[in-house]
Amino acid sequence: MMDLSIGDLSRRVAVKLPTIRYYEQIGLLPAPPRTEGRQRRYGPEDVSRLRFIRHARDLGFEVEAIRELLSLSARPDQPCEPADEIVLRHLQSVERRLAQLTLLRSELRHMLEDCRHGPVRECRIIQVLANHDECRYEHGKVG
Repeated sequence: MMDLSIGDLSRRVAVKLPTIRYYEQIGLLPAPPRTEGRQRRYGPEDVSRLRFIRHARDLGFEVEAIRELLSLSARPDQPCEPADEIVLRHLQSVERRLAQLTLLRSELRHMLEDCRHGPVRECRIIQVLANHDECRYEHGKVG
C-alpha cells in the first residue's frame, strides 16, 4: 500500500501542490484521508487519477470535460460513446482555434511584408493597428 504526502504525490506525478489542492477543492480529486497531524495521505488510486487529470489537461481538456471523463471511467462497463462525444467536441474546438491562428499568422505576415522599414510615421504595422478596417483578422474572422 502506498502512503504518500502531498509533496510526494506532487513529485511523482509532476503536478504542483496548489494545483493538487485546487483539484481537491473543485472535486476532481477526492479529499484524502489525513493523519492525526492533519497531513494529507494519498494512495495508488490518487496517483492514477491525478495522472489521468494531468494528461487530460496537457491535451487541453477543460475541467468539466475531465469531470465527465472521470465519471465515465468509474463505470467501465458502460458504452464509450459519451467519451467519443467529449473528444469530438474538444477536437472541433481545437480545429476552430487552429483556423483562427492560421488567419492570425497570415495577417501578421501580411503586416510584415507591407512594412517598408522607414520611420514610425510611415510604418505600415502601426497604420494597420491604428485602423482596424485594414485588418483582415478579427478574432478569428476574416474582416
